[in-house]
Amino acid sequence: MLSLIIPAVFVILALVVLLGTIKIVPQGYEFTVQRLGRYTRTIKPGIAILTPFIEGVGRRINMMEQVLDVPSQEVITKDNVMVKVDAIVFIQVMDAAAAAYRVAQLDFAIQQLAMTNLRTVVGSMELDEVLSQRDQINTRLLNVIDAATSPWGVKVARIEIKDLQPPPDITNAMARQMKAERERRAVITEADGEKQAQIARAEGSKQSAILQAEGRREAAYRDSEARERAAQAEAKATQMVSDAIEAGSTTAINYFVAQKYVEAFGKLAESPNQKTVIVPAEMSALVGTLGGIQELIANGAHASDGPARQPKAPPPVAPKRPAGSSGDAPRRPE
Repeated sequence: MLSLIIPAVFVILALVVLLGTIKIVPQGYEFTVQRLGRYTRTIKPGIAILTPFIEGVGRRINMMEQVLDVPSQEVITKDNVMVKVDAIVFIQVMDAAAAAYRVAQLDFAIQQLAMTNLRTVVGSMELDEVLSQRDQINTRLLNVIDAATSPWGVKVARIEIKDLQPPPDITNAMARQMKAERERRAVITEADGEKQAQIARAEGSKQSAILQAEGRREAAYRDSEARERAAQAEAKATQMVSDAIEAGSTTAINYFVAQKYVEAFGKLAESPNQKTVIVPAEMSALVGTLGGIQELIANGAHASDGPARQPKAPPPVAPKRPAGSSGDAPRRPE
């Protein structure tokens, strides 16, 4: 029996020595090795063999990136407003020995450092700056904390402000201010729209007036051209009548007088104020004139066939004057 117990004891001791000699380091971690209580080296992920009873594992350091929550705290801003703020810090251990032996309670130390620097940065800014410049706060905190934790073998990757809570009365005032600002923008936008609409209407009226003026100018030009042509035609007709009179023909002058006579009589009949049209009782002069017109037309037809003949002037006909008309009064018998 004793012969069995002694070998079993030796086997157990061998297993203990073997387990204390061979160490397996998982991925993402590093172990520090101490020889008789003094740091000697750092072992990387994998299998490592230690000297039995002399060397041992000191600290097991997590080398992966970690997230530390900074507790919420109340900070007084530069304009004396109490703000409740909290943050998160992303860190990664770069030197296991420094993180293990240069600072005690690494996570707690980083949290306290972040809280104090957050209070300093936020306290140096006004409320509006704190609410609108989070990126600037994050950058300032990152630079300060990263420089402070560098001797500990820690790299601060990012710092983010997680929440900012002003007091309720400040929040209500900000809500009213935002509402007033949006109403002001709405009024300005509406006024700008009305202004643009009035400008557009004025521009349209301007273009319409320009087009109407151009139309009136074109119409006036056309009217003047028509009157000029009518005047030229009238002058040509008058010249023809004058030439005919110089040639000794009275037919042309009779035609001219008859034309004016008929036109004047037609205007008299078309007058809206004329209720009664007085037709002269003696129409012999008009008939003679019409005869002259007929002879003038006949002469024009003969002129197209051969040389023109000198028309004979009709005997002058003295028109009879109606009784009571203006003229020479009858003589009284002596």
